[in-house]
Amino acid sequence: LQLVESGGGLVQPGGSLRLSCAASGFTLDYYDIGWFRQAPGKEREGVSCISSSDGSTSYTDSVKGRFTISRDNAKNTVYLQMNSLKSEDTAVYYCARKYSGSYVWWDSRQYDYWGQGTQVTVSS
Repeated sequence: LQLVESGGGLVQPGGSLRLSCAASGFTLDYYDIGWFRQAPGKEREGVSCISSSDGSTSYTDSVKGRFTISRDNAKNTVYLQMNSLKSEDTAVYYCARKYSGSYVWWDSRQYDYWGQGTQVTVSS
């Protein structure tokens, strides 16, 4: 069972990136999938989550209107489209599988499998 993130990189402020989270060993559409990030010296932060049941989405306030989470069940992949990037978005981004039915999607303890992370650096 594996989650693999890709799509990170260096981008200028105001730019865009699309992160991918490819799942193997399980059917992704049976689970809520979350994106988290961790900047140096900071705690891991929940960024977004997409529901398995109805595709509803949730975002932390700082990314609302700029980030969009989506899923392609045929490809067993979840995406995070990030637009209007800011320097404060710089972090390692992780995707994770949510095992619990809790509504507290931003709590990392609700997730059981994590990817290795992909670095996003926003800098001029």
